[in-house]
Amino acid sequence: MNDAFDKIRLSADGTRKSQKWYQSQINQLTGSGNFSVEELMRNRKQLTKTIIPGGMYLFYYDPKHKLTLPMYDTLPLVLPFRQVPDGFFGINLHYLPYMLRFRTLGHLSKLANTDKITEDTRINLSWQIISSVSTLAPAKDAVKHYLTAHVKSSFLKINYADWITASQLPLERFVYNNNTRRK
Repeated sequence: MNDAFDKIRLSADGTRKSQKWYQSQINQLTGSGNFSVEELMRNRKQLTKTIIPGGMYLFYYDPKHKLTLPMYDTLPLVLPFRQVPDGFFGINLHYLPYMLRFRTLGHLSKLANTDKITEDTRINLSWQIISSVSTLAPAKDAVKHYLTAHVKSSFLKINYADWITASQLPLERFVYNNNTRRK
């Protein structure tokens, strides 16, 4: 597999597709046996040691307070928006249902820093925007504080053109405490 996103990006042919279309493409990719999270995380040209607010990143994470959390994601897909001395704040899309991920990214696309989509396209996002824009209300519950010391891998930078595809992939790796199950 050259790049897990290439096939879907080429199939979309540069046009916006429905969430149902993306789910169909994802089901074909994951059902074919040609998809592996481990292989995706070894994509050396997209791995980086740092994040840039407004981008999208996938990484392995081991939370500091995992014993007291009811659940946590060990493979977050995050839109970081604020760096702080010990880490960063970001929206972990895995805490949103698939359709809300799709809709949230649609609303966030209006905040892109450029009209032309490039590898450097980012969104201009802040807590003020997340908390004041009604269409982003569901994203408030998906905002998490990530500590740099608990990041357990390099960051896989997801190019803007692949954000919707990445958001629809079943990448979440939730761990539940107290035998709680996700429905």
